[in-house]
Formats: sequence, C-alpha cells, structure tokens
Amino acid sequence: MNRGTALTVASAGMAALLLAGALAPEFLPVPELGTRMAPPWEAPPLGRDDRGIPLHLMAMQGAGIVAGPALMAAVTTAVCAGLAGWIRCQNLPRLDGAIQAVGEVLGSLPRLVVVLVAALLIPPSFKGLMPVAVVWTVLSLPAAMDEAAVAAARLGGARFVEALRAHGFSQWRIYGIHILGTNLRPILVRQAAEVASQVVFLEIALSYLAVARNEPSFTHRENLASWANLLYLGYTALLGQPLLHALVLAISLLAAVVGCAHLFVVAARAR
Repeated sequence: MNRGTALTVASAGMAALLLAGALAPEFLPVPELGTRMAPPWEAPPLGRDDRGIPLHLMAMQGAGIVAGPALMAAVTTAVCAGLAGWIRCQNLPRLDGAIQAVGEVLGSLPRLVVVLVAALLIPPSFKGLMPVAVVWTVLSLPAAMDEAAVAAARLGGARFVEALRAHGFSQWRIYGIHILGTNLRPILVRQAAEVASQVVFLEIALSYLAVARNEPSFTHRENLASWANLLYLGYTALLGQPLLHALVLAISLLAAVVGCAHLFVVAARAR
C-alpha cells in the first residue's frame, strides 16, 4: 500500500472513532428484554446484548472513552520525542544529560504497577481514562525520546545543523523539513501510534477486570459502557450464550485500532 492510501484510510478510521465518541449518548437506553441477544439481522445495525441494549450504542460510548486520551497520548509522545531530537541537534550536553537521567528513572519503573496505583489514588471526582493515560504516556516517553535522540545523533547532531546552515538553509527547512519531517518522522509517528493503541488496550484491560469482578471501573463513569463490556459478552458467547455477534464486534473494533495505528506507520515510512 502506498503512503497516500494508507494515510487516507488511517485518517478516515481515526475520524470515525472521534465522531462516534462525540455522538455517543450519555446514557444507554432502557433495556428491552423482548430483544435480548438479538443478532444484527433481527435488531440492526449491530444487534443487542443480553439485556436488549443496542450494541452500536455501547461501541460508541467505548469510542468516547478512549478517543480523547489516545489522541492526547499520541500528540504528547510525538511532540516530546521531536523535542528530544531537537535538543540533540543543539549541542546542549547538560540539558541532554538531564533528560537522559530523568528518562532512566522513569524507564526503570514498572508501568503496570505504577498505573494501577495511580488509578487507585485518583479521586472519584476525576474518574476517567485521561489521568491514567497521562501516567502511561509519561512512563512511555523515555523510550520514544531516546530513540528520536539517537536518530538525530546518527544524522550528525549539531554538525548536521551547522552544515545545512552553511548551505544557506533556513531554520524551518533545517528543523521542520530535514530533521523532523524527513528523518525523524517515521520514528515520531510510530512511537505515537504505539502509545495511542497501548492506551486503548490499557483501558480495555482495566475495564475488563472491573466487569469480570462486578466492581466500579477505574477509567469511566458507571453510566458508560466500555469496549470491555463487548469483550465480556463475547466471552459468554464462548460459553454457549447466543452472543457471537458481540464477540465479532469487539474483535473488529480492536482490529480497527491496530489497523489504523499500522497504517499511520506505513504512511509515515521513509522514502
């Protein structure tokens, strides 16, 4: 697939996720027991759950939970990694060394343990995926920033910048086009896509634990349904319940997230 097609498909997928989250209802409708477990051909467009609630509304609410935090994680990762590459090209050894020291400390922390502790310490008034996503993003930044800095150093760092300046290139052309746009672009986009998809799967994992144990969720209010609810319904389908359409929907949503992340990486690959 060429870069243009990959970018178009990935952008369309991301726009669909953001739109579904923006249009998601705040509350699910009243259960209709007469249509419980109805497949899509009996209760379009995507069928009903074990209480008769439309699955497409649950999918939209799940998109609303993950869309904003995942986008925040992607943008933050790309910006911080690009900043690390820029610093490596500025001949600032003290600042560069300080960033590496902080990165070593953050990188040595066990991510899942820190995220779980942070989720437990979040006050109920701030319950949501965003605080958890911020913690996960901060813990993921050292790897992204270190890779971008190493790539910038491989170019030549400050010597590369001085060489381009000697040829009369402007600051924008040096940093915006040659360093960030051409050489660091594949790294920035790949790291951003990976962290964004990790935030989505982190939310599903935490919510699935809460659903399985019938406890309040760490990542969203109780009036919202996560994609983990669809996965749990799919698990009951494996036990014999007629909810195979819920399992197919959950796997399709996860595949769409992974596919969009991969297509963004394909679109940003080096020439």
